[in-house]
Amino acid sequence: MVKVVVVDDSAFMRKAIQTMLEKDTEITVVGTAKNGEEGLEKVRDLDPDVVTMDIEMPKMDGLTALRHIMMEMPRPVLMISSLTTEGAEATLKALELGAVDFIPKQLSRVSLDIVRIEEDLQFKVRAIAGRKLRPLRPRAPDAAKSEAMERKRTRMKPSGSLGRDVVAIGVSTGGPPAVQEVLSGLPSNFPAGILIAQHMPGAFTGPFAKRLDGVCELRVKEAEHGERFTPGTAYVAPGGMHLRIDQKVSHINVVVSEEPREALYKPSVDELMGSVAAGVGRRALAVILTGMGHDGREGVRALKEKGGRALAQSDESCVVYGMPKAIVDAKLADRVVDIEDMSEAIVQGLYM
Repeated sequence: MVKVVVVDDSAFMRKAIQTMLEKDTEITVVGTAKNGEEGLEKVRDLDPDVVTMDIEMPKMDGLTALRHIMMEMPRPVLMISSLTTEGAEATLKALELGAVDFIPKQLSRVSLDIVRIEEDLQFKVRAIAGRKLRPLRPRAPDAAKSEAMERKRTRMKPSGSLGRDVVAIGVSTGGPPAVQEVLSGLPSNFPAGILIAQHMPGAFTGPFAKRLDGVCELRVKEAEHGERFTPGTAYVAPGGMHLRIDQKVSHINVVVSEEPREALYKPSVDELMGSVAAGVGRRALAVILTGMGHDGREGVRALKEKGGRALAQSDESCVVYGMPKAIVDAKLADRVVDIEDMSEAIVQGLYM
């Protein structure tokens, strides 16, 4: 049985989340709290497997409570986030602090569309329960962080000629910190372009790309339809849209489209990988990071058939070992790599 503590300042929200979770016979809500301060007491006393955490609360907000949880008693935390620019910024900060994922809530004066998240909420709680998380480490000073990154980059000494110039990354639950770890380890003169399909709502992908651009040497941006694909740039698929490429005679264009509308995920990793397979084949390197399900498996299969290569994040370093496991089990991964070593593996993979 998965034990959950629900922290939210709205009595209605606490009851709604508890009701949705307990419709699953494998989940029980062992306690609720109306602010971060009370939430910390409940987590200490009840030792839940998972915590759901609102962000805006009186006395102690969700980010402060999350920071305490990750430093004192690390465990999976799901943030309950509004789909606004401010909600996106706060949620991305929470993921940086150690939250595993988030559940978006649709708020309006007329209705509270929270019931739509029921299945997703139950699935995520079951998937993340029991994952061992590392305690939140004090942030290194900028100078020390820069020095560590520089040491990491100097280890990247590729040999041979450049064989691949397109990197396609597929990622879902637990993805934002993993993507940041990978991109921040790559140099500004990275010789390939990068395409990223992260399962994320449309309100989040712009702030996500902007945050990455501020902490990485690479240029990072939300992808725009028809723009030219260039080395040293990472393109994040807009939420609710698919990301593909269009190989021209002398260059590659970025394609952003709603089709196929019936796809389970938008953006779809399978759509991205299939497009890259068809467009550049052996010139591509696929990277599958943390996430639930198997989105990306068939696209990577198509890429491998065209001579491309694939890297999968290791079970030990994933928040949820679903998407990488799918390509490992299908024997499509050329290497299985810890997230801390993934940027180095990507550089090496371009020259193989």
